[in-house]
Amino acid sequence: MATTKQRINITVEPDMGEALLASARQDKVPVASKAHDLLRLALEIEEDLAWAKLVNHRLKMKGTLVSHKKTWGLK
Repeated sequence: MATTKQRINITVEPDMGEALLASARQDKVPVASKAHDLLRLALEIEEDLAWAKLVNHRLKMKGTLVSHKKTWGLK
């Protein structure tokens, strides 16, 4: 049966591989599953940093601020 997930091949330093293996064993999951979870977490953190950068830029801008409620016509 074909999978809908994309396969990737990565090479890591020996110490990173050992840490990944130890973490997977501790959680009793396959190494690939642990790597997947850690990649997802890293991407979420990267996304949060990008949003924070945008927000900080907008907070420094001069001009009139409009509230969320007023923007969307909420009471």
